[in-house]
Amino acid sequence: MSDQYSFIDWFRHSSPYIHAHRGKTFVLMLGGEAIEHANFRNIIHDIALLNSLDIRLVLVHGARSQIDARLSQAGIDVHLHHDQRVTDSASLNCVVEAVGSVRTYIEAQLSMGLANTPMHGAGIRVASGNHIIAKPLGVLDGVDMGHTGELRRVDADAIERQLQQDNVVLISNLGYSPTGEIFNLPSEEVAVGVANAMNADKLILFGAQEGITDSHGELRTELLAATAKRLVSHYFSRHEDPSQPYTETACLLAAAADACDLGIPRCHLVSYKEDGALLTELFTRDGTGTMISKESYEQVRPATIEDVGGIIEVIAPFEERGVLVRRSRELLEAEIEQFSVVERDSVIIGCAALYPFADEAVGELACVAIDDDYRGGNRGELLLAHVEQRANEQGLKKLFVLTTRTAHWFQERGFAEQSLDSLPGQRKALYNFQRNSKVFFKQL
Repeated sequence: MSDQYSFIDWFRHSSPYIHAHRGKTFVLMLGGEAIEHANFRNIIHDIALLNSLDIRLVLVHGARSQIDARLSQAGIDVHLHHDQRVTDSASLNCVVEAVGSVRTYIEAQLSMGLANTPMHGAGIRVASGNHIIAKPLGVLDGVDMGHTGELRRVDADAIERQLQQDNVVLISNLGYSPTGEIFNLPSEEVAVGVANAMNADKLILFGAQEGITDSHGELRTELLAATAKRLVSHYFSRHEDPSQPYTETACLLAAAADACDLGIPRCHLVSYKEDGALLTELFTRDGTGTMISKESYEQVRPATIEDVGGIIEVIAPFEERGVLVRRSRELLEAEIEQFSVVERDSVIIGCAALYPFADEAVGELACVAIDDDYRGGNRGELLLAHVEQRANEQGLKKLFVLTTRTAHWFQERGFAEQSLDSLPGQRKALYNFQRNSKVFFKQL
Protein backbone atom coordinates (compact mmCIF):
# COMPACT_ATOMS: atom_id res chain seq x y z
CA MET A 1 0.00 0.00 0.00
CA SER A 2 2.88 2.38 0.73
CA ASP A 3 4.16 1.89 -2.83
CA GLN A 4 0.69 2.60 -4.15
CA TYR A 5 0.36 5.81 -2.16
CA SER A 6 3.88 6.87 -3.20
CA PHE A 7 2.85 6.47 -6.83
CA ILE A 8 -0.37 8.40 -6.28
CA ASP A 9 1.50 11.21 -4.54
CA TRP A 10 4.12 11.37 -7.33
CA PHE A 11 1.47 11.31 -10.05
CA ARG A 12 -0.49 14.13 -8.44
CA HIS A 13 2.60 16.27 -8.02
CA SER A 14 3.61 15.63 -11.64
CA SER A 15 0.34 17.05 -13.01
CA PRO A 16 1.58 20.69 -13.16
CA TYR A 17 4.47 19.54 -15.35
CA ILE A 18 2.18 17.46 -17.56
CA HIS A 19 0.07 20.56 -18.20
CA ALA A 20 3.12 22.78 -18.69
CA HIS A 21 4.80 20.46 -21.22
CA ARG A 22 1.75 19.76 -23.38
CA GLY A 23 2.24 21.13 -26.90
CA LYS A 24 5.86 22.13 -26.25
CA THR A 25 8.78 21.24 -28.51
CA PHE A 26 11.61 19.18 -27.01
CA VAL A 27 14.82 18.26 -28.82
CA LEU A 28 16.50 15.12 -27.43
CA MET A 29 20.09 14.21 -28.31
CA LEU A 30 21.27 10.61 -27.94
CA GLY A 31 24.83 9.63 -28.77
CA GLY A 32 25.87 6.26 -30.10
CA GLU A 33 26.90 5.08 -26.65
CA ALA A 34 23.41 5.78 -25.30
CA ILE A 35 21.84 3.76 -28.11
CA GLU A 36 24.10 0.77 -27.38
CA HIS A 37 23.39 0.83 -23.64
CA ALA A 38 21.04 -1.71 -22.06
CA ASN A 39 18.84 1.10 -20.70
CA PHE A 40 18.07 2.44 -24.19
CA ARG A 41 14.91 0.34 -24.40
CA ASN A 42 13.60 2.07 -21.27
CA ILE A 43 14.46 5.45 -22.81
CA ILE A 44 12.39 4.45 -25.85
CA HIS A 45 9.46 3.65 -23.53
CA ASP A 46 9.82 7.07 -21.90
CA ILE A 47 9.96 8.79 -25.28
CA ALA A 48 6.72 7.01 -26.19
CA LEU A 49 5.15 8.33 -22.98
CA LEU A 50 6.21 11.91 -23.80
CA ASN A 51 4.69 11.51 -27.25
CA SER A 52 1.41 10.31 -25.70
CA LEU A 53 1.36 13.48 -23.55
CA ASP A 54 1.28 15.65 -26.71
CA ILE A 55 4.90 16.77 -26.45
CA ARG A 56 6.40 17.55 -29.85
CA LEU A 57 9.62 15.53 -30.14
CA VAL A 58 12.68 15.86 -32.33
CA LEU A 59 15.29 13.14 -31.74
CA VAL A 60 18.86 13.83 -32.83
CA HIS A 61 21.16 10.82 -32.76
CA GLY A 62 24.88 10.31 -33.14
CA ALA A 63 26.89 7.20 -33.95
CA ARG A 64 30.47 7.76 -32.75
CA SER A 65 30.99 4.35 -31.20
CA GLN A 66 29.30 2.59 -34.13
CA ILE A 67 31.47 4.51 -36.61
CA ASP A 68 34.60 3.56 -34.68
CA ALA A 69 33.54 -0.11 -34.80
CA ARG A 70 32.99 0.03 -38.58
CA LEU A 71 36.33 1.72 -39.14
CA SER A 72 38.04 -0.92 -37.03
CA GLN A 73 36.41 -3.73 -39.00
CA ALA A 74 37.56 -2.09 -42.24
CA GLY A 75 41.09 -1.65 -40.92
CA ILE A 76 40.89 2.16 -41.16
CA ASP A 77 42.61 4.21 -38.47
CA VAL A 78 40.65 6.88 -36.61
CA HIS A 79 42.13 10.35 -37.11
CA LEU A 80 41.08 13.23 -34.86
CA HIS A 81 42.01 16.87 -35.25
CA HIS A 82 40.82 19.53 -32.80
CA ASP A 83 38.41 16.98 -31.32
CA GLN A 84 36.75 16.24 -34.66
CA ARG A 85 36.97 13.16 -36.85
CA VAL A 86 38.88 13.56 -40.11
CA THR A 87 36.47 11.97 -42.60
CA ASP A 88 38.20 10.96 -45.81
CA SER A 89 36.41 9.16 -48.66
CA ALA A 90 37.17 5.70 -47.29
CA SER A 91 35.95 6.68 -43.81
CA LEU A 92 32.77 8.24 -45.21
CA ASN A 93 31.44 4.86 -46.36
CA CYS A 94 31.80 3.53 -42.81
CA VAL A 95 30.14 6.67 -41.41
CA VAL A 96 27.13 6.34 -43.72
CA GLU A 97 26.74 2.63 -42.97
CA ALA A 98 26.95 3.17 -39.20
CA VAL A 99 24.54 6.12 -39.15
CA GLY A 100 22.06 4.29 -41.37
CA SER A 101 22.18 1.24 -39.13
CA VAL A 102 21.60 3.32 -35.99
CA ARG A 103 18.72 5.23 -37.55
CA THR A 104 17.03 2.00 -38.66
CA TYR A 105 17.44 0.52 -35.18
CA ILE A 106 15.84 3.56 -33.53
CA GLU A 107 12.93 3.48 -35.99
CA ALA A 108 12.41 -0.20 -35.21
CA GLN A 109 12.42 0.44 -31.46
CA LEU A 110 9.89 3.26 -31.82
CA SER A 111 7.66 0.96 -33.91
CA MET A 112 7.16 -1.62 -31.16
CA GLY A 113 3.61 -2.25 -30.00
CA LEU A 114 3.63 -5.57 -28.18
CA ALA A 115 0.92 -6.24 -25.63
CA ASN A 116 1.97 -6.12 -21.97
CA THR A 117 4.73 -3.59 -22.75
CA PRO A 118 4.83 0.21 -22.29
CA MET A 119 4.75 0.53 -26.09
CA HIS A 120 1.40 -1.22 -26.47
CA GLY A 121 -0.94 1.00 -28.47
CA ALA A 122 1.65 3.77 -28.85
CA GLY A 123 1.37 3.90 -32.65
CA ILE A 124 4.32 6.27 -33.06
CA ARG A 125 5.01 7.58 -36.55
CA VAL A 126 8.64 8.45 -37.22
CA ALA A 127 9.72 10.89 -39.93
CA SER A 128 13.25 11.59 -41.11
CA GLY A 129 14.78 13.28 -44.12
CA ASN A 130 17.34 15.68 -45.50
CA HIS A 131 16.59 18.40 -42.96
CA ILE A 132 20.24 19.29 -42.24
CA ILE A 133 22.06 21.39 -44.82
CA ALA A 134 25.81 21.34 -44.30
CA LYS A 135 29.03 22.62 -45.78
CA PRO A 136 32.60 21.31 -45.60
CA LEU A 137 34.73 22.30 -42.67
CA GLY A 138 37.61 22.54 -45.13
CA VAL A 139 41.26 22.76 -44.21
CA LEU A 140 41.71 23.35 -40.47
CA ASP A 141 45.19 24.41 -39.36
CA GLY A 142 46.72 22.68 -42.36
CA VAL A 143 44.66 19.49 -42.06
CA ASP A 144 42.08 18.67 -44.74
CA MET A 145 38.99 17.56 -42.79
CA GLY A 146 37.54 15.85 -45.88
CA HIS A 147 33.86 15.05 -45.46
CA THR A 148 33.70 16.45 -41.94
CA GLY A 149 31.31 19.36 -42.14
CA GLU A 150 29.57 22.07 -40.19
CA LEU A 151 25.95 23.07 -39.97
CA ARG A 152 24.81 25.55 -42.57
CA ARG A 153 21.04 25.56 -42.17
CA VAL A 154 18.14 23.55 -40.70
CA ASP A 155 15.00 23.04 -42.79
CA ALA A 156 12.75 24.12 -39.94
CA ASP A 157 9.63 24.35 -42.12
CA ALA A 158 9.89 20.69 -43.11
CA ILE A 159 10.37 19.61 -39.49
CA GLU A 160 7.44 21.77 -38.38
CA ARG A 161 5.13 20.14 -40.94
CA GLN A 162 6.03 16.72 -39.58
CA LEU A 163 5.45 17.81 -35.99
CA GLN A 164 2.05 19.24 -36.91
CA GLN A 165 1.11 15.75 -38.13
CA ASP A 166 2.03 14.38 -34.67
CA ASN A 167 5.12 12.62 -36.03
CA VAL A 168 8.33 12.14 -34.07
CA VAL A 169 11.12 13.60 -36.18
CA LEU A 170 14.38 11.63 -36.26
CA ILE A 171 17.53 13.44 -37.37
CA SER A 172 21.01 11.98 -37.70
CA ASN A 173 24.40 13.65 -37.55
CA LEU A 174 24.69 13.61 -41.35
CA GLY A 175 24.22 16.79 -43.35
CA TYR A 176 23.81 17.32 -47.07
CA SER A 177 24.98 20.04 -49.43
CA PRO A 178 23.21 21.58 -52.44
CA THR A 179 25.84 19.83 -54.58
CA GLY A 180 24.76 16.42 -53.30
CA GLU A 181 27.65 15.76 -50.94
CA ILE A 182 27.36 14.06 -47.55
CA PHE A 183 29.05 15.49 -44.48
CA ASN A 184 29.70 14.07 -41.02
CA LEU A 185 28.75 16.59 -38.30
CA PRO A 186 29.09 16.53 -34.51
CA SER A 187 25.73 15.44 -33.12
CA GLU A 188 25.92 18.16 -30.43
CA GLU A 189 26.18 20.83 -33.13
CA VAL A 190 23.19 19.38 -34.97
CA ALA A 191 21.11 19.20 -31.78
CA VAL A 192 21.83 22.82 -30.85
CA GLY A 193 21.14 23.98 -34.41
CA VAL A 194 17.83 22.12 -34.58
CA ALA A 195 16.74 23.39 -31.15
CA ASN A 196 17.54 26.95 -32.22
CA ALA A 197 15.80 26.66 -35.59
CA MET A 198 12.66 25.16 -34.03
CA ASN A 199 12.56 27.64 -31.11
CA ALA A 200 12.51 24.57 -28.89
CA ASP A 201 11.34 24.84 -25.30
CA LYS A 202 13.94 22.34 -24.12
CA LEU A 203 17.13 20.68 -25.30
CA ILE A 204 17.79 17.40 -23.48
CA LEU A 205 21.26 15.91 -23.79
CA PHE A 206 21.95 12.32 -22.73
CA GLY A 207 25.36 11.45 -21.33
CA ALA A 208 26.99 8.75 -19.25
CA GLN A 209 27.02 10.92 -16.12
CA GLU A 210 23.88 11.96 -14.23
CA GLY A 211 24.81 15.62 -14.66
CA ILE A 212 27.40 18.07 -13.38
CA THR A 213 28.91 17.50 -9.95
CA ASP A 214 30.75 19.97 -7.74
CA SER A 215 34.16 19.54 -6.10
CA HIS A 216 32.55 17.47 -3.35
CA GLY A 217 30.92 15.10 -5.81
CA GLU A 218 27.44 16.51 -5.17
CA LEU A 219 25.06 16.85 -8.11
CA ARG A 220 24.36 20.40 -9.27
CA THR A 221 20.67 20.30 -10.16
CA GLU A 222 20.77 23.77 -11.71
CA LEU A 223 23.44 25.86 -13.39
CA LEU A 224 23.22 29.28 -14.95
CA ALA A 225 24.60 29.46 -18.48
CA ALA A 226 27.36 31.83 -17.33
CA THR A 227 28.54 29.27 -14.77
CA ALA A 228 28.35 26.52 -17.38
CA LYS A 229 30.65 28.53 -19.66
CA ARG A 230 33.21 28.92 -16.90
CA LEU A 231 33.15 25.18 -16.27
CA VAL A 232 33.56 24.51 -20.00
CA SER A 233 36.60 26.80 -20.09
CA HIS A 234 37.98 24.90 -17.11
CA TYR A 235 37.49 21.54 -18.85
CA PHE A 236 39.03 22.75 -22.11
CA SER A 237 41.98 24.53 -20.47
CA ARG A 238 43.00 21.19 -18.90
CA HIS A 239 42.87 19.44 -22.28
CA GLU A 240 46.41 19.31 -23.66
CA ASP A 241 46.51 16.54 -26.28
CA PRO A 242 44.79 17.68 -29.54
CA SER A 243 44.79 14.11 -30.85
CA GLN A 244 42.42 13.01 -28.06
CA PRO A 245 38.74 13.97 -27.73
CA TYR A 246 37.41 16.23 -25.04
CA THR A 247 35.40 14.53 -22.35
CA GLU A 248 31.75 13.87 -23.09
CA THR A 249 30.72 16.02 -20.13
CA ALA A 250 32.62 19.03 -21.49
CA CYS A 251 31.08 18.64 -24.95
CA LEU A 252 27.54 18.34 -23.62
CA LEU A 253 27.98 21.25 -21.23
CA ALA A 254 29.38 23.41 -24.05
CA ALA A 255 26.39 22.50 -26.23
CA ALA A 256 23.97 23.43 -23.43
CA ALA A 257 25.68 26.78 -22.84
CA ASP A 258 25.59 27.55 -26.58
CA ALA A 259 21.90 26.67 -26.75
CA CYS A 260 21.09 28.99 -23.85
CA ASP A 261 22.97 31.80 -25.59
CA LEU A 262 20.78 31.22 -28.66
CA GLY A 263 17.61 31.60 -26.58
CA ILE A 264 16.68 28.03 -25.62
CA PRO A 265 15.05 28.55 -22.19
CA ARG A 266 16.29 25.34 -20.57
CA CYS A 267 18.74 22.59 -21.35
CA HIS A 268 19.03 19.36 -19.38
CA LEU A 269 21.91 16.93 -18.95
CA VAL A 270 20.61 13.48 -17.94
CA SER A 271 22.10 10.01 -17.74
CA TYR A 272 21.31 7.40 -20.37
CA LYS A 273 22.37 4.75 -17.84
CA GLU A 274 19.77 5.59 -15.19
CA ASP A 275 16.32 4.10 -15.69
CA GLY A 276 13.66 6.82 -15.61
CA ALA A 277 16.13 9.72 -15.57
CA LEU A 278 14.27 11.51 -18.37
CA LEU A 279 10.89 11.32 -16.63
CA THR A 280 12.30 12.26 -13.25
CA GLU A 281 14.03 15.30 -14.74
CA LEU A 282 10.89 16.50 -16.51
CA PHE A 283 8.15 15.66 -14.02
CA THR A 284 9.61 16.29 -10.57
CA ARG A 285 10.71 19.50 -8.87
CA ASP A 286 14.39 18.72 -8.51
CA GLY A 287 14.88 16.20 -11.28
CA THR A 288 17.78 13.79 -11.48
CA GLY A 289 20.21 15.61 -13.76
CA THR A 290 21.51 19.13 -14.27
CA MET A 291 19.44 21.91 -15.80
CA ILE A 292 21.21 24.81 -17.51
CA SER A 293 19.28 28.01 -18.03
CA LYS A 294 20.02 31.61 -18.97
CA GLU A 295 18.33 32.84 -15.82
CA SER A 296 17.41 31.05 -12.62
CA TYR A 297 14.06 29.25 -12.75
CA GLU A 298 13.64 30.03 -9.07
CA GLN A 299 12.44 33.57 -8.37
CA VAL A 300 11.06 35.75 -5.60
CA ARG A 301 8.08 37.87 -6.63
CA PRO A 302 4.88 39.49 -5.33
CA ALA A 303 2.07 36.98 -4.88
CA THR A 304 -1.08 36.85 -6.98
CA ILE A 305 -4.50 35.38 -6.26
CA GLU A 306 -3.48 32.23 -8.18
CA ASP A 307 -0.79 31.58 -5.55
CA VAL A 308 -3.19 31.12 -2.62
CA GLY A 309 -3.33 27.35 -2.98
CA GLY A 310 0.46 27.09 -3.10
CA ILE A 311 0.85 29.32 -0.04
CA ILE A 312 -1.60 27.15 1.90
CA GLU A 313 0.48 24.03 1.09
CA VAL A 314 3.67 25.73 2.27
CA ILE A 315 2.34 27.12 5.56
CA ALA A 316 0.12 24.16 6.58
CA PRO A 317 2.94 22.12 8.21
CA PHE A 318 4.11 25.20 10.15
CA GLU A 319 0.56 25.84 11.36
CA GLU A 320 0.32 22.22 12.49
CA ARG A 321 3.54 22.61 14.50
CA GLY A 322 2.34 25.88 16.03
CA VAL A 323 5.11 27.93 14.40
CA LEU A 324 2.62 30.06 12.46
CA VAL A 325 -0.85 31.35 13.31
CA ARG A 326 -3.55 29.61 11.27
CA ARG A 327 -4.88 31.55 8.29
CA SER A 328 -8.01 30.66 6.36
CA ARG A 329 -8.17 30.67 2.59
CA GLU A 330 -10.57 33.61 2.76
CA LEU A 331 -8.08 35.63 4.83
CA LEU A 332 -5.22 34.77 2.49
CA GLU A 333 -7.26 35.79 -0.54
CA ALA A 334 -8.15 39.09 1.13
CA GLU A 335 -4.52 39.80 2.08
CA ILE A 336 -2.76 38.35 -0.97
CA GLU A 337 -1.32 41.74 -1.98
CA GLN A 338 0.73 41.73 1.24
CA PHE A 339 2.44 38.43 0.31
CA SER A 340 5.61 37.63 -1.58
CA VAL A 341 6.47 34.11 -2.74
CA VAL A 342 9.43 32.00 -3.80
CA GLU A 343 8.49 30.21 -7.00
CA ARG A 344 10.43 27.24 -8.31
CA ASP A 345 9.43 25.98 -11.74
CA SER A 346 5.83 27.26 -11.30
CA VAL A 347 5.55 25.74 -7.80
CA ILE A 348 5.36 27.89 -4.64
CA ILE A 349 8.04 26.79 -2.15
CA GLY A 350 8.18 29.81 0.18
CA CYS A 351 6.25 32.89 1.29
CA ALA A 352 6.29 35.95 3.53
CA ALA A 353 3.91 38.84 4.19
CA LEU A 354 4.46 42.55 4.81
CA TYR A 355 1.79 44.46 6.72
CA PRO A 356 2.55 48.22 6.71
CA PHE A 357 1.68 50.65 9.47
CA ALA A 358 2.10 53.87 7.52
CA ASP A 359 1.56 56.31 10.39
CA GLU A 360 4.51 54.87 12.31
CA ALA A 361 6.53 54.13 9.12
CA VAL A 362 7.02 50.52 10.22
CA GLY A 363 6.01 47.20 8.73
CA GLU A 364 5.33 43.76 10.15
CA LEU A 365 7.12 40.81 8.60
CA ALA A 366 4.83 37.82 9.03
CA CYS A 367 4.10 34.31 7.79
CA VAL A 368 7.71 33.60 6.79
CA ALA A 369 7.92 29.98 5.62
CA ILE A 370 10.04 27.85 3.31
CA ASP A 371 8.89 24.38 2.23
CA ASP A 372 10.62 21.71 4.34
CA ASP A 373 12.09 20.12 1.18
CA TYR A 374 13.94 23.36 0.36
CA ARG A 375 15.34 24.37 3.72
CA GLY A 376 19.05 24.95 4.11
CA GLY A 377 19.61 27.22 1.11
CA ASN A 378 19.56 31.00 0.99
CA ARG A 379 15.90 31.26 0.07
CA GLY A 380 14.97 32.77 3.43
CA GLU A 381 17.56 35.52 2.92
CA LEU A 382 16.33 36.19 -0.62
CA LEU A 383 12.75 36.40 0.63
CA LEU A 384 13.74 38.76 3.44
CA ALA A 385 15.66 40.98 1.01
CA HIS A 386 12.63 41.12 -1.27
CA VAL A 387 10.33 42.12 1.60
CA GLU A 388 12.81 44.76 2.76
CA GLN A 389 12.88 46.21 -0.74
CA ARG A 390 9.08 46.38 -0.79
CA ALA A 391 9.16 48.07 2.62
CA ASN A 392 11.64 50.68 1.38
CA GLU A 393 9.48 51.35 -1.67
CA GLN A 394 6.57 52.08 0.70
CA GLY A 395 8.65 54.52 2.74
CA LEU A 396 8.87 52.30 5.81
CA LYS A 397 11.84 52.80 8.14
CA LYS A 398 11.65 49.66 10.29
CA LEU A 399 10.51 46.06 10.15
CA PHE A 400 9.29 44.05 13.12
CA VAL A 401 8.46 40.40 13.53
CA LEU A 402 6.67 38.40 16.23
CA THR A 403 8.05 34.91 16.69
CA THR A 404 7.92 32.05 19.17
CA ARG A 405 10.35 29.55 17.62
CA THR A 406 12.73 31.25 15.19
CA ALA A 407 14.22 34.12 17.22
CA HIS A 408 17.83 33.21 16.45
CA TRP A 409 17.26 33.20 12.68
CA PHE A 410 15.98 36.79 12.80
CA GLN A 411 18.70 37.91 15.25
CA GLU A 412 21.36 36.58 12.88
CA ARG A 413 19.89 38.81 10.17
CA GLY A 414 19.94 42.08 12.04
CA PHE A 415 16.77 41.98 14.15
CA ALA A 416 17.02 43.01 17.80
CA GLU A 417 14.61 42.14 20.58
CA GLN A 418 12.45 44.98 21.94
CA SER A 419 9.56 45.29 24.35
CA LEU A 420 5.90 44.84 23.54
CA ASP A 421 5.43 48.58 23.97
CA SER A 422 7.56 49.16 20.83
CA LEU A 423 4.77 47.78 18.62
CA PRO A 424 2.47 50.17 16.76
CA GLY A 425 -0.64 50.82 18.81
CA GLN A 426 -2.94 49.07 16.37
CA ARG A 427 -0.77 45.94 16.32
CA LYS A 428 -0.26 45.95 20.08
CA ALA A 429 -4.01 45.84 20.57
CA LEU A 430 -4.12 42.58 18.57
CA TYR A 431 -1.22 40.92 20.41
CA ASN A 432 -1.99 37.33 21.43
CA PHE A 433 -0.79 36.90 25.02
CA GLN A 434 -1.42 33.15 24.89
CA ARG A 435 1.27 32.73 22.21
CA ASN A 436 3.60 35.06 24.13
CA SER A 437 5.58 35.87 21.00
CA LYS A 438 8.86 37.76 21.25
CA VAL A 439 9.15 41.08 19.40
CA PHE A 440 12.12 41.87 17.17
CA PHE A 441 12.80 45.05 15.20
CA LYS A 442 15.20 45.85 12.36
CA GLN A 443 16.17 49.30 11.11
CA LEU A 444 15.97 49.57 7.33
